[in-house]
Amino acid sequence: MASHGFWGLGAPENAGDNTSNQSPTTPRAWCQAAAQKLPGGIGSKLCALLSVAGEGEKTSEPTSTKLDETTVGTCGCNKPCNCLKATEATVGFSDLYSTDLLPALDGDLKTMTFLQEVVDILLAYITESFDRETKVIDFHYPNELLQRNNWELQDEPETLHDILISCRATLKYAIKTAHPRYFNQLSTGLDMVGLAADWLTSTANTNMFTYEVAPVFVLLEYVTLKKMREIIGWEDGRGDGIFSPGGAISNMYAMLLARFKMFPEVKEKGMSSVPRLAAFTSEHSHFSIKKGAAALGIGTESVICIKADESGKMIPADLERKILEAKQKGFVPFFVSATAGTTVYGAFDPLIAISDICKKYQVWFHVDGAWGGSLIMSRMHKWKLDGVERANSVTWNPHKMMAVPLQCSALLVREEGLMQNCNQMHACYLFQQDKHYDLSYDTGDKALQCGRHVDIFKLWLMWRAKGTIGFEAQIDKCLELSEYLYNKIKDREGYEMVFNGKPQHTNVCFWYLPPGMRYMEDKEEKKKRLHKVAPVIKARMMEYGTTMVSYQPQGDKVNFFRMVISNPAATFEDIDFLIEEIERLGQDL
Repeated sequence: MASHGFWGLGAPENAGDNTSNQSPTTPRAWCQAAAQKLPGGIGSKLCALLSVAGEGEKTSEPTSTKLDETTVGTCGCNKPCNCLKATEATVGFSDLYSTDLLPALDGDLKTMTFLQEVVDILLAYITESFDRETKVIDFHYPNELLQRNNWELQDEPETLHDILISCRATLKYAIKTAHPRYFNQLSTGLDMVGLAADWLTSTANTNMFTYEVAPVFVLLEYVTLKKMREIIGWEDGRGDGIFSPGGAISNMYAMLLARFKMFPEVKEKGMSSVPRLAAFTSEHSHFSIKKGAAALGIGTESVICIKADESGKMIPADLERKILEAKQKGFVPFFVSATAGTTVYGAFDPLIAISDICKKYQVWFHVDGAWGGSLIMSRMHKWKLDGVERANSVTWNPHKMMAVPLQCSALLVREEGLMQNCNQMHACYLFQQDKHYDLSYDTGDKALQCGRHVDIFKLWLMWRAKGTIGFEAQIDKCLELSEYLYNKIKDREGYEMVFNGKPQHTNVCFWYLPPGMRYMEDKEEKKKRLHKVAPVIKARMMEYGTTMVSYQPQGDKVNFFRMVISNPAATFEDIDFLIEEIERLGQDL
């Protein structure tokens, strides 16, 4: 018997009089639909295999779906379901191998049956992920998890039965990042349209380097990047851009372009042909700025950190002072990275003032909006990015606040053609100059990568499904939840805010002081003990599996919680739960 998922495909649109009395989910109706719509006779083969079992549904429940205690929850959902033990006897995955699937001869039916089983596993996991009664994480220590399952690779192939077991085990121990109480990272949640787009992208399995192998995806990237540049504020959406493997790479692209713009000879002659360069960024900026400098041969010592104020914003006066000091030491300032939404505090650097300084000293102005760039979609909050339209380049990660499935990061560049000139290598086996279409759509030569994953479709499809106003509402809701949390704890006993004032983004940074620590007079001892509180509470969160939220120190500040909200599934009740859970897990510390 096939998985119940088959019957959900529905009846044919024009089934005729013979099906007029049939439910659209009966086997006969489904088989007629399949016979009409599926290629290569697949539908007819399914009818031949499934009709007997399907007809049995009219009079009695199939025995293979009557799950006893040994079969209930074998997929980890703890609910009656069509689990592997219940279907194994009839499907026969124990006798099948990957070589029995397409492109094997007569592998179409086996392939559909296997993939349907995989889809059922995924759908069960998705449903669980949004259930607040389920754990966010089934935590095990690394050595324990290694011992619980055989993860080793073997010389001999495993059966499809074993492959399905591996799929279930992988998801059993995975973090449910879609769970409404998962707040651990900047990228959370799971959008159903985005997920569908990701499935389609993997099915298409193509490369983004040329129009000839990815015509629709290349055009969608062109359209979407242009729209994003328009939103940034560049006239008519002019400029350039590319989707890259995350914000760190997008930031490195920006640094690469800034260096090439000032010293184009570096492309051929290397760093020995240019003077010693200096890049500038906030002391609260993302580590990728230094990592990019290291990768490009500029060196981390050439990245000069600018002081931030109490709320985490870069201080423009210190930037100008550091630029002048660098020039006096023989450095050539070439790159300033301002941050729109810092990782820890969620601070927005004053972009207009920084832009004025960059213009004055003729330095490339980059805005790292990986975390906060999406706020430009909100009419209520886009003022926080005032001045971003002056940037030479912008990093924007839709996989964060817009909840596009990982990964989806864009670098937007004001000057058209600069990326091509900087990175192209004229590989004649890919970028032939005598092709019969517009070669400007062969985007691969402006990328550092050769093979480039299709990251555009999920963003484009979600944008079509939500519209700009849908993203705006989603972003506004997350910021409303963060303000709710801030207002609840700012004057609550046992809580202390890391910095004064309402957070600019969804980052809410705070200490929780257990009852036994609140009235300690020895400040050094109190600080020492407080440093251990957040790690212990976080460990207990993971062991109970109830929620997850991040913590870290910052400068001379001991460990504190950094709550971030980007999950569209989160509600006010989940914020209340988090507060109560922190207090429950930390009351004895």
